[in-house]
Amino acid sequence: MKFRHRAPFILLILSLLGFYVLSVLHVKPIVSYTIVYVASSLLYLLVAMVLKKKEVTKTDFVWLLGSAIVLRLAFLTLQPVGSPDYYRYVWDGKVEAHGINPYRYAPDDSALTGLHSETLPRLVTYPAMRTIYPPVSEGLFYAAYSIAGESYVGTKILILLFDLATMVGLVLLLTLLNQDRKYLLLYALCPLTIVQFFLDAHVDIFGFVFLISAIYSFIRERKLAAYLLLGLSMSVKPLALIVVPIFFFTEKGIGNRLKAAAIPLVVLGISYLPFVFTGKPFQALLTFTENWTFNGVVFHVLNSFIHDNQRTRLICALLLLATYIPIILSRRELIEKIYLSIFLLFIFSPIVHPWYIGWLVVLLPLVPRWSGIAYAALSSLTVFTILNYQMTGVWKDYPPVLIVEYVPVLILFLWELNRKARRASSTQGPRPANL
Repeated sequence: MKFRHRAPFILLILSLLGFYVLSVLHVKPIVSYTIVYVASSLLYLLVAMVLKKKEVTKTDFVWLLGSAIVLRLAFLTLQPVGSPDYYRYVWDGKVEAHGINPYRYAPDDSALTGLHSETLPRLVTYPAMRTIYPPVSEGLFYAAYSIAGESYVGTKILILLFDLATMVGLVLLLTLLNQDRKYLLLYALCPLTIVQFFLDAHVDIFGFVFLISAIYSFIRERKLAAYLLLGLSMSVKPLALIVVPIFFFTEKGIGNRLKAAAIPLVVLGISYLPFVFTGKPFQALLTFTENWTFNGVVFHVLNSFIHDNQRTRLICALLLLATYIPIILSRRELIEKIYLSIFLLFIFSPIVHPWYIGWLVVLLPLVPRWSGIAYAALSSLTVFTILNYQMTGVWKDYPPVLIVEYVPVLILFLWELNRKARRASSTQGPRPANL
């Protein structure tokens, strides 16, 4: 690439490192966070334009991927800024390290008083709620606590290892599908990936490698491995459940289809078995899914008219099904179905934290669509809710943010669907006359 084509990449890398510059200038962390996250996300759009239009030489690919890894290392020891969720991870790991079922007690339960420290569970959000996280995540919290105690560094070390494994899996898939490896950079250099996981230490990233490996195994006809890996991904976060029907309808024959559905669910069920008899592993999850809302565009619009949380959630679920079923029954490619299904899940979901969108970002190297690229970039605008919360104590959605975030994304999504439909109809052509 010529220098002018490298410039957006250099600016993106420097903008992310700007967090260090602003900290030296003693700018308040949440203000630095807002500036860096939004600015780097806008630059990411320029980077995506270059990646989609220009060839990337082997040399450029190596130094850009190396820069992405250096950025990850640079953020490993930084205190999370945008979210306190890591306190819950550390607390759960500590509870498990003392041989206690993490689903048995809420952090502020008097039974756990002996585990209290200066920071834990005082800084855990919603300390009256039991943990929400699935068993594989809980196992990793235990591993992180074993590595670094009450420090977030243990979680970040595991995040780095799982992220590197994810990128290896993406390279293998790109090679298998004969796609350009340059698109790996859409994941590796994405500010959402770096800020949400390597700064704020969110743990959705633990599920990415299992999902990518499941897709790879499925395409390679290693179906049992695919189903087991998908079950592990679901045991990190239930979001991966949306892939089960896709595998089911892609398979041929009732026996194979039953395996595609049953094995991942059995893996998920088995992962909960050690905890169900001495705890309540689903209590907090049900509370969360019934009540929490944030950054859900369709939910926000509908509920502004309906003013009924549960009814609006039901309508959103029905709308999701109405769009999801035609996708999984269509003749689209497997990975495209997964991408579209996850995208639609977020559009109709009542709650879409930016780190959730990481499940879409990890598919961008395989499905480099502008709808996902724009979503990854523009979701950074939700940081204004976090900024306002940390400055004033008020948490709320901002309608202008929802408009700026979602209108371009939905326009691009509909344009891509329409273009795909037009291409499909043009390749079919007119039927030949009967002779």
